[in-house]
Amino acid sequence: MRRWRWLRIGLRRLRRGWLPVVEATLAATIAWVLATRLVGHPQPFFAPAAALIVLGQARGQRTRRAVEVVLGVAAGVLVADLVVQALGPRTTWTVFTVILLTVTLAVAIGASSVTVVQAAVSALYLVVVSPPTESLVPFRFVDALIGGAVALAASQLIDARRPLAPLVAEFRQTFQELGDLLDEIASALEHDDEPAALAALQRARRADAAVQRLRDAVLAAGEAVRLNVRRRRHLGRLRSVDASIRQIDYVVRNVRVLARAGVTLTRHPAPIPADLATAVRSLAEAVRAGGEALAVDLTGADEDADRHAARAEEAALAAVRLAGRLFAPAPTLPLAMLIGQVRATAIDLLRGLAADDDPTVLDRVDEAIGLATR
Repeated sequence: MRRWRWLRIGLRRLRRGWLPVVEATLAATIAWVLATRLVGHPQPFFAPAAALIVLGQARGQRTRRAVEVVLGVAAGVLVADLVVQALGPRTTWTVFTVILLTVTLAVAIGASSVTVVQAAVSALYLVVVSPPTESLVPFRFVDALIGGAVALAASQLIDARRPLAPLVAEFRQTFQELGDLLDEIASALEHDDEPAALAALQRARRADAAVQRLRDAVLAAGEAVRLNVRRRRHLGRLRSVDASIRQIDYVVRNVRVLARAGVTLTRHPAPIPADLATAVRSLAEAVRAGGEALAVDLTGADEDADRHAARAEEAALAAVRLAGRLFAPAPTLPLAMLIGQVRATAIDLLRGLAADDDPTVLDRVDEAIGLATR
């Protein structure tokens, strides 16, 4: 039974991750074919190797990694050539000297870990497996260049038609998950359920990963757009989204504090006001609408984005208004904290939508909660 269980798990993983497998296999094979037939190198090891290394990096970092791989191969080949000419191939002192000089040079110029490793591996390969030839054609450097170029081309094929589509999907998923988390907190408050509140807090503590996925998706989209000349008009939208992610990070942190206050409130002997759960649910609706506004804005549908942003603002202010009514002259500390976090979450959400400047957002939220404004 356990064997079949692991087989099912493996098949599920393969269904989710089949695309990178095909991408890496085809890219490495094409790099090999180009290096053998275009350059005429009989043993183009570095062509498929470079393709696999570049594709092994996260989207958004592949252009930089491709350059690093090429530079690493060039540095390794240069050092290996000089040392082998001086000490001869396949000796202990040659291996020691090549690795020492290559890593020292790479670290001294501030190279990344990828470049350091690639330079050392390239040099070591030339010393141990395939000593440098007397040919004037820099086969290995060209191989790495071909492999990096093929990897970049392969990574762009998926997003060629819609380079922002993965980012749009990530925005929708992130805000949907955050809205579901707020609904979970609201349900725990509604039923005064401490175990449910604790479960929501545990989920809130894992929400930071969603923000990191958004940052990675922005990097990947930026790389896709920059490499696609016809799509570079999207760069302005990406810059605005990148600025919004900082506010989204604040929203996630606020929700985590809100979840913690919810746990404390369920432990308190005083009854939980019914309108508090309603306010948190309204905040969940605001979060989902805000995510849809940011996602739709990336597609260029400005009118739809404005409509979703207005719905997000309406729901956020409704949440603040409901929470403000519960602020008695002497509220309990957990209740005051939760009301404060509803306000803070609404502010950061509206700032992330960038509909108004900061003072205007603060005035509107404070007016809704019943605080005096300027």
